[in-house]
Formats: sequence, structure tokens, C-alpha cells
Amino acid sequence: MIWDKASELGRLIGQSTEYQALRRAEGTLREDKDTVSKLELIQTLARQVDQVVAQGRMPDPETAESYETAVRDLEISPVGQAYVVARSNFEKLMNRVNQQITEGMEKGAASSIITLG
Repeated sequence: MIWDKASELGRLIGQSTEYQALRRAEGTLREDKDTVSKLELIQTLARQVDQVVAQGRMPDPETAESYETAVRDLEISPVGQAYVVARSNFEKLMNRVNQQITEGMEKGAASSIITLG
């Protein structure tokens, strides 16, 4: 029963306007060569920062500034903005879904009635 409900919830989320908007924004993002270049730069810089932090050090100011500039450039581009908004809206939806699931679990744990099936 839980798996059926989870599958149904997944189907409904997949049909939501928030998820559909996110998928469209991701597609547009992948098709825009300038944005893809920005993403690749961000990923490269993020790996560099992660490696330095994993060694217990702070990244050098130039790398940190380059990373922040690359992220800002992505976020202010029209394609990047559309993705950021779509991602934010989807995350809000998922937060609401998780909140409802948590409330349902709390009610289920407090209930003395056992339901099977």
C-alpha cells in the first residue's frame, strides 16, 4: 500500500505545474551554449573550492571571487533566472509535500487504529 501511494504521489508531482516548469527551464538551460559554459565554469570552480576545503584550508580570494562572479552571472541571465525561479518553486512544492507527509506520519503514529491494505 505504501508503495502504491508513493507511486501515485510521484505521478501527481510529475504532473504539477512546478515540476513541468522546472523541466522546461532545465531543457532551455541545456540548449543555451552560453549558459552551459557558465555552468561548466561553476562546476569546475566548485570542485576546486571543495578540494581546498577538504584539505582544511580556505580557497584563495581569486577562486572564491571567480566562483561568486560565475554564479551571479548565471543568476542574472534570463535563462539562469528562469531556472532559479522554477527550481525555487519546485523546492517550495516539495517542502509542502514533505510537511504534509510528516504531519500524516505524526497522526498515524498517534492513532490507535491500525489500517492494513
